[in-house]
Amino acid sequence: MRRPASILALCFALSASFAAAQESELPPILKVRNYLPHMTRPEVEDLLTRTDMVIFPVGALEQHGTHLPIGTDYLNGVERAKRVAQRADVLVAPILLPGQSPYHMEFAGTVTLPSTLVQEVYVESAKSLMKHGFKRFLVMNAHGGNRAITTFIVDRINQETEGIAVDLGAVSAAFRVRDQDPQPTPAPAVLDRHGGTGETSRSLYQIPDLVDLDAAEVAQVTMPAHLEAMLPEVLAGDPTALAVFLAEGLKDEVTGKGTSAAQMSTTGVWGERDPAEASVERGRNMTEASVDAAVAFIERWNALRPPGTGR
Repeated sequence: MRRPASILALCFALSASFAAAQESELPPILKVRNYLPHMTRPEVEDLLTRTDMVIFPVGALEQHGTHLPIGTDYLNGVERAKRVAQRADVLVAPILLPGQSPYHMEFAGTVTLPSTLVQEVYVESAKSLMKHGFKRFLVMNAHGGNRAITTFIVDRINQETEGIAVDLGAVSAAFRVRDQDPQPTPAPAVLDRHGGTGETSRSLYQIPDLVDLDAAEVAQVTMPAHLEAMLPEVLAGDPTALAVFLAEGLKDEVTGKGTSAAQMSTTGVWGERDPAEASVERGRNMTEASVDAAVAFIERWNALRPPGTGR
């Protein structure tokens, strides 16, 4: 009578162990063509016979409200770069996860680096890839707070090395032929920026498994009175108003401007629209418009300067 009970107990233990092992398994990593972390050395050497061009997606690790992952900027930037690389046959080299995000530091999970350090890492990484034969660098900013940093990265590569660099967002703007952000109905005239419906839409398209719309909350947004007074002109599209608004908005708490993410927003989202208004279709249109423009620029650059030409 004892033996069957022992066998039954053993079978139960093995079954429980097997179930636990299955639960602890992670999804398989699917190889992506031209994505440097997935490539073997011979594959990199083979790619170099066809191109000397690299995309550097420059992202961030920072809070994105209650519904988007900390890695939203990094992940969306890398996913967009991968899409470009499948069509344009260039290398995608993600170098850093964090960027410059000091104004989000009051929210848990944010990681920020000094701008000089971010610059140095990308410039040195470009030098490494130049050693192997890559020559041209497409610096693709995926986080608004990195805008000045990416400008310096591009300039330093051009001024200090044998490489050639461009800001992919800036140079591809002229190639946009699709509506960047189509809306089935006019958008409400309210602030809708960091973590809002646009960023949520792109995430629903590119990283859907990481978006939790059920957890989305409508933020209560406050800001200094003079910025509040300026907001209608910002929303109306006045470029001067937007420039001076962003010069003060979303800045580190230590600056004393009173505009860090936590000082202005109850959730970390810098916008008053419900993030749940986002849609996959809007995200697809926004993403593919950027990809189409980037591919068109790359094709034009290759026509003007085929790989392997020049010194």
